[in-house]
Amino acid sequence: MNIAEVESQLADLVNQPFDQSEFPYRLLEIYNAPKASLTKLRSGSQNKADKTTDVLWSRKLYYRTASRGGVAEALDALKESKGTKSHKPRFLLATDGHDVAAYDTKTDDTHHCDYGKLNDRFDFFLPLAGIEKYEAVAENPADIKAAGRLAKLHDEIERHNPDWLVPEKRHALNIFLTRILFCMFAEDTGSFPQDLFVKTISEFGGSDGEHLQDLLKRMFDVMNVPEERRGELPSHIRAFPYVNGGLFADSTDVPAFNRRAKRMLVEAAQLDWCEINPDIFGSMIQAVVDTEMRGDLGMHYTSVPNIMKVLQPLFLMSLEEEFERARGSREERSLLRKLLTRLSKIRVFDPACGSGNFLIIAYRELRTLEMRIFQRLDEIGGGQTTWREQSGIKLSNFYGIELTDFATETTKLSLWIAEYQMNQRFRSLFGEAPKSFPLRDGGHIVCGNSLQLDWRQVCPPPMKVVQKEKIFDLARIEKVHATEQVVDDDAETYVVGNPPYMGGKKLSESQEHDMEQIFGSEAQHKNLDYICGFFRKGASFLRHADALAFVATTSINQGTHVPTLWPGILADGVEIFFSYEPFHWSNNAAKNAGVTCTILGLRQRKKEKKSIFSHNSVRLVRNINPYLVDGPDLIVEPRSQAISSLPRIITGNAAYDGGHFFLTADERQKLVVEYPQIDKFLLRCAGTTEFVDGVARYCLWIEDTDVPEASTIGPIRDRIEGVRQYRIGGGEVARTLINVPHRFRYTNRPSDVQILVPQVSSERREYIPIGLLDRSTIITHLAFAVYEPDISTFAILNSKLHNAWSAMLCGRMRKDFRYSTTIVYNTFPVPLLSQDQRETLEQHGWQIISAREIYPGKSIAWLYDPDTMPSNLREAHQALDDSLERIYIGRSFKNDSERREHLLKLYAEMTSVEEKEVALA
Repeated sequence: MNIAEVESQLADLVNQPFDQSEFPYRLLEIYNAPKASLTKLRSGSQNKADKTTDVLWSRKLYYRTASRGGVAEALDALKESKGTKSHKPRFLLATDGHDVAAYDTKTDDTHHCDYGKLNDRFDFFLPLAGIEKYEAVAENPADIKAAGRLAKLHDEIERHNPDWLVPEKRHALNIFLTRILFCMFAEDTGSFPQDLFVKTISEFGGSDGEHLQDLLKRMFDVMNVPEERRGELPSHIRAFPYVNGGLFADSTDVPAFNRRAKRMLVEAAQLDWCEINPDIFGSMIQAVVDTEMRGDLGMHYTSVPNIMKVLQPLFLMSLEEEFERARGSREERSLLRKLLTRLSKIRVFDPACGSGNFLIIAYRELRTLEMRIFQRLDEIGGGQTTWREQSGIKLSNFYGIELTDFATETTKLSLWIAEYQMNQRFRSLFGEAPKSFPLRDGGHIVCGNSLQLDWRQVCPPPMKVVQKEKIFDLARIEKVHATEQVVDDDAETYVVGNPPYMGGKKLSESQEHDMEQIFGSEAQHKNLDYICGFFRKGASFLRHADALAFVATTSINQGTHVPTLWPGILADGVEIFFSYEPFHWSNNAAKNAGVTCTILGLRQRKKEKKSIFSHNSVRLVRNINPYLVDGPDLIVEPRSQAISSLPRIITGNAAYDGGHFFLTADERQKLVVEYPQIDKFLLRCAGTTEFVDGVARYCLWIEDTDVPEASTIGPIRDRIEGVRQYRIGGGEVARTLINVPHRFRYTNRPSDVQILVPQVSSERREYIPIGLLDRSTIITHLAFAVYEPDISTFAILNSKLHNAWSAMLCGRMRKDFRYSTTIVYNTFPVPLLSQDQRETLEQHGWQIISAREIYPGKSIAWLYDPDTMPSNLREAHQALDDSLERIYIGRSFKNDSERREHLLKLYAEMTSVEEKEVALA
C-alpha cells in the first residue's frame, strides 16, 4: 500500500456525495482491508454491531452514521457501548456527511473535522493498514520556566556584585550556580532530606539575604567533609550530607545577596525540580551564564523528542523488541536475565556532548527498561527477585568529548543528577535504592577538541577478564587460575550526538585545521559543513563500534556535499541504515532554531532492511543512498554539459558596471520624458528577484554599432564614463573591459525567446517557477538563462519531476533551494523524446503561460505560493505532470520519493551508457 494513494483515494471519496451505507466499506477498502473481510462485513457475518446501520469490525473499526449535527454525541455513545468494550475496535468513527468525529482507542487521540477535509488527516487512520503513527515524546514546559528563574537570579547576583563581572570571577560564579542547581535537584529527588535546602536558606539567610553569603559557603564546605570528621557544627549546617565526588572539593567564593536575590533563589528552589528533564540541565546553566547564548537556547540543546528520534532506531527499539519477545515465552526468565546482561554492556559515546543531553536521556531510557524487566521478573517469580540488588547500568559506560571546560564538568554533574532521579524512581517502585552519597564514578567526559582527539583513547574497546587454563605453580605446589583481559565482544558501543553545523565558508582558522586533519588532501573539503568532519571520523570509528546516529542539517545529503563527503564514507564499508525525512527543528525554547534537520544512522554494511522515518510512519527499504532515497549508492557528479538533450544553460549577463547601467522604473521614466531618443537603449532586465517578485528594473543596452548615437545623449555618456572609472579599479576582470565601457561583460541575447531559471526558490513551492521571456528582456547574472530553447524544455523545467530532482540535489540558502547548473540541470535525466511527445509538452508549456497571463499584475511569487496559487495554474501544471510522467513510466508517479528513485535509476542507466561509449572510443 502506498501512503500517497491513500490520501488521493480518500480525497476522491469525500469529494463524492455522501453515501452512508457505502462509506465505511469504501474507507476500509482505501486502507487496504482484505476483500474477503469486506465481503463478510457487508453480508453481516463479521459485522458485530447491534444496529444494522452500524459497522463493527473487531479490533479494527466501529462506525456509526450520525444524525445531522450529532456526530460528537454519536462518538460518545460508541465509546460507552458494549460493542466497544467487548470487541475492542482500534478506531471509533461517526459522521453525518458534514462533520466527522473519530477516536483512536490505543493512543487516546480524538480527531474532529469537516467531512470534506477528512483526507487532510489521512494519517490518523494509517494503523488500519498496519502503519503505526510515530508518537513523539512531549517536552516539559517546566524546563523553560526553570531556565528563566535561574537567569533572573544570575542577573541580579551580577548586578549586586559588580566586582564579579571580571573574567577571573567567572569560574567561581559558574561553580556557584552549579552547586545551587545540584542542591535543588538533590532536595527534590530525595537525596537530601525533604525541603532541607529551601528551608535552610529561607530561615537562616536573613530577611534581606544578608547572611546567605556566609551560610551558603559553610553549606558547600561541609558537603566535602565526612560526617565523622565534622566536629562541632550547628545542626542546620550538619544536616547536609557528605557528597564528595569532586563537586564540592574546592572551597570557592560565594557572591553576596540582597533581598531581591534571596527571593529569586527561594522561588527557584520552590520549583519542583523532580519534573525537570535533566537533558536541559547543563544547557540551562550555559545559557544562564552566557547571556548571548540565552536568547537562542533552542540552538544549544537538543530536545527530548529529537533525542528519542536518534536513540529509538539506534538501539532502544531493538531492546524493546527483545523484551517483548521474552514476555510470555517458555524461557522468559532466562531471556530476561540475558537482556539485563545486554543492558549492562551497552556503552554510549557522544563526541560532541555539549551539556550531555544525549547521554542523560540514553541513561534514563536504559534504566527505565531495566526497571520494567525487574518488575516482570517479580511477576513471574511470585515476589521479589534477587536481580535488582543494584542496577547493572553504570555511569562509567557513558563517554563524551566537549570543547569547553565548564560544559564538561556540567555534563558529569548532569549524569549524576540523572542517576539520582532514576534511583528515586527505583525506590518508589521497589522500596529500595543504592545510596546517593558519596558520589560514585561518573561518566568518562573529556575536555578537548573532538576532531583532534583519538576517539579510541576516549572510548577504548570494552574489556573483560577471562580465566586461562589452570597452571601448576611449583612454588605453591598447587594449581592456580591465571586471568587476562580481552576485548568483550558481547559489549555494544553506540555513537550519538548533535555535532556543530557551521557552513564550510564560515569556519574559523582552527576549525579549518580540524577539517584538514580529517580529510587530508581530499578534494574540495573546504566547502563542507563542519559536521561532515564528525561523520567522516565516525564512519572510521565504526570499525570499533556497533552503530552511529547524528542529528544533521539536510545540506550533507544535498548538492556538492554528496560527491565530496559520501564516497569516502561508503568506501569504509559503511551504510545508512535509517534516516528521517527532513523536519523543522523545534522545542519549547523561547526562540526555536530555524534549521531543517534530518537524522542519519550509520553502521557497517549488513543485508538487513533499512528504515526511512517520516512524521508519523516508517518505511522499510532495501537500501538508503546518500540522497536518503531507496536506491543504490549512486552519487550524482557535477557536469559541464547536460546528460540529456536539454539545451545549454549558462549564467545570465554580468555587468561589471558599479551599478551605472541599471535604472529603476522611475529613473527610466524621467529620462524618457526628457530624452525620448534614449528609450531604444533602455531595456527591461531581470535576475531572480525581478522575475519572482515582479520588480521593474531596466538597464542600458548598447550594441557596438550604436555607440556613436548613444554617446550623443548626456545621461548615457555620463553613465558610460562612470562604468569606465569603476572598471579601472574594479579588479582583474573589470580592467579587461575598460575599452568597452558601453556594454556588459557578456552580451547574450536571443533572437526570439529565452528561459530564465531562478538561482533561488522557496522550498514551499510545488514547482520551481521557470520564466519564458522574449528578447526585449535582458537576463542578468543573478539568474540562469537558456537561449533559443524549444518550449518543451520550458515545460520539462516546470514539472514536478524537475522540482523533485532539484530538491534532492540543490544546496540550500537557509530553507530555499539554491539552483545549480552543474549538479541539477546538467544531470537531470530526460528520456529521448519523439516529435509527438515534444509537441504535447509544448502545448502544456503554452497552457502554463496562458494560465499565468490571466492574472496581470500578480507576481510569480504570488502565483506559486501554495496558499494563493490559482486553481487553473495548478491544473495546467498537473496536466503537464500527467503527460510527462507517462513518458517516463507510463503512468503518474505516486509521490516524490518514487520520482527520485526512478530519476536516479534513469541517471544510472544514462551514465552507464556514457561510460561504455567512452570505453569503446
